Amino acid sequence: MAVALVSRWARRYVALAVAALVATHAAVLAGASTRSVVTLALYGFVLHVVFGKAYSLVPTYFDRDLAAPRAMVVQLPLTGLGVAGMAAAASLESVPGVVGTAGALAWTAGVVVFVAALAWTIRSNPTGAETATGEGKAHLAGLDRAANAFVPFAVLYLLAGSYATLVAWNGAPAVDVLAGAVPVFDGYPPRATHLLGAGTATLLVVALGARLWPRFLVVDPPRGAFVLALATGAVGPVVLAASVPVGDALAAGALLEATAVTAYAVAYVDLFRRSDRRRVAFRSVLVGALAGVAAVGLGAWFAVVGLDGGLVAAHRRLTLLGFLGLTVVGATFQFYPPTVGRWRYCTDRTASVVVGALAAGVALQAIGAGGGLDGIETLGALVGLAGALGYGYLLAGAFATR
Repeated sequence: MAVALVSRWARRYVALAVAALVATHAAVLAGASTRSVVTLALYGFVLHVVFGKAYSLVPTYFDRDLAAPRAMVVQLPLTGLGVAGMAAAASLESVPGVVGTAGALAWTAGVVVFVAALAWTIRSNPTGAETATGEGKAHLAGLDRAANAFVPFAVLYLLAGSYATLVAWNGAPAVDVLAGAVPVFDGYPPRATHLLGAGTATLLVVALGARLWPRFLVVDPPRGAFVLALATGAVGPVVLAASVPVGDALAAGALLEATAVTAYAVAYVDLFRRSDRRRVAFRSVLVGALAGVAAVGLGAWFAVVGLDGGLVAAHRRLTLLGFLGLTVVGATFQFYPPTVGRWRYCTDRTASVVVGALAAGVALQAIGAGGGLDGIETLGALVGLAGALGYGYLLAGAFATR
């Protein structure tokens, strides 16, 4: 009964996430504010897929059963409405700021439910020393334990990023950390974005990916690259959050995060190269990893040369819709294969077109934003919107069949 509930509600989280992805591209086309686009892409799309799959993956990887399956039922309306409230307040002048504050409060309440459910589930195995690694995969146990050990860090970043979101929406007081030396909770929105995007989403991509991709691709993993990505990825986000846009430690934070994402990309490319599996899901993750390298490359450039408005926008698109977005798309296609759907055009060929459209859309948006070419950016948003609609169609077909 609990397994069926978790599976059913995981699909609902993914469905909400797909709607947010479509809304993200529509918001770009409509010229919505940066804050609105980031809210839809990160909070709405990426993190809702993370929530939905974490409810099943984290307990399994920690050799436990989810202690409170109905937490999924409680959380989804809270975080979903939270995203809607924050996005509306950020993009529509007619919507009062209190709607954004209420949205941030609802989001944070949902996050607390999520964290409480996972924390209670793994309370007797908080470091993940028990990995449920089967005897046939005993050689992966060391990497599995290392990956598990960093999941709590991602959860802490989720709590910190949600509080920073509250502060940014005037829903909680600013906190003076170390006499202002670490301005993480001063209400500056990019701090919350880095805590959640780099701290939660990216660290979980690496930690869960270290366990998922070697098994899916049936190749022994490059352990050193994954461990390097985990170690630097656990430290980089807080340094970035405390130093953006021009802090003294910005270069150190950019170097740490660039190392993390690049090491992860090297690990995944190596797995993909040595595997004989060429599913569309894996190609999507591959393109996402390459987009991640481009994104952190721009981040390192900002740390050395300084910020550039257009390139900052390109950095955001490459990170949220490229690296995280295409990785999430690949993961969902692996869990919900396009060919499962019995609707017309539910095929791997259609999925390849969808991934191509999403990747091309991101590339065009990044080029257009970085070069000040509005027409190219608009074309990218249109191509991306088509890809997002196709992505939603394929997942809806798979969900309807199941």
